[in-house]
Amino acid sequence: MWREPLIRLALASAALIAASAREWGEMLHQWWNIDTYNHIVLMPAILVWLVWMKREELAQVEPREWAPGLALVAGALGLWVAGRFTGINLLAHAGAVGAVQGAVVALLGARVAALLALPLCFAVFLVPFGDELIPPLQFVTAEIAAALTRLGGIPAQIDGIYIQTPVALFIVAEACSGVKFLAAMTALAVLVCFTRFASWKLRAAFMVAAILVPILANGVRAWGTILVAQSWGVEFAQGFDHIVYGWVFFALVVALLLGIAWRFFEREPEDHGWRAADLAGSAYLARSESGESASRGMFIAILALSLVAAIVAFATMV
Repeated sequence: MWREPLIRLALASAALIAASAREWGEMLHQWWNIDTYNHIVLMPAILVWLVWMKREELAQVEPREWAPGLALVAGALGLWVAGRFTGINLLAHAGAVGAVQGAVVALLGARVAALLALPLCFAVFLVPFGDELIPPLQFVTAEIAAALTRLGGIPAQIDGIYIQTPVALFIVAEACSGVKFLAAMTALAVLVCFTRFASWKLRAAFMVAAILVPILANGVRAWGTILVAQSWGVEFAQGFDHIVYGWVFFALVVALLLGIAWRFFEREPEDHGWRAADLAGSAYLARSESGESASRGMFIAILALSLVAAIVAFATMV
């Protein structure tokens, strides 16, 4: 009962991706070539893993097309069009990803979507975002580093992202803002929250820690670079900072954060989300399924929307 729906989903997804090929190409370029987004390369494998853990639950339900899911596809394509015409890549990329997410809901139904709630929502992290945070993170990093430098007895004057010490003038560049680590840590935190915690209080606490700790740690890293420069020279500090920042310091921060959280883990990853038995008595799903069918109406509608999107894409290039 799954073969045909999955074939239709694959074809519909291919049509939607083809229509928004420019955006998917831009995202692939960012994933592979921009350090801030390198972690997204792992996202497809994580999504497959999350779905695979639900395979036994999925085998207990029948995928059926669901009309309200078509509204999600149409809305996402509308967002994509808005992003294209305004030149706001974040909107266009979010729309391109959202259209595929909506196709899953439209073609497999509300009950399947409920079972796959985590991977469906986690797919949001396929969209590259975070560069908008670089300027404020630069200022925060500079403030923390300057404060710690003064606390250590070294005179330091700060002017925006510039820190003047007796040794040299330090600049918190974009690459040193910590956004790369913060973006990766946020995605990891969401994954941990919904696979290992059941309590919303613990989820909220871990998310706050996962956001604040990288920001504070990046300030400490910048301060450490200043201390090294003070003792061993600026050139040595630059090499030291690259090695420590890239391979050691933040790996230890992640290990420490996960190590502290480990004792509070409440479940195994495969127990995340709802089970088919949990959804069996859902009155809401029963009402929503009254509009579901095993027909190909939604599939044809999505192909039609993909064609319209392709025409829009062609029109913007002419």
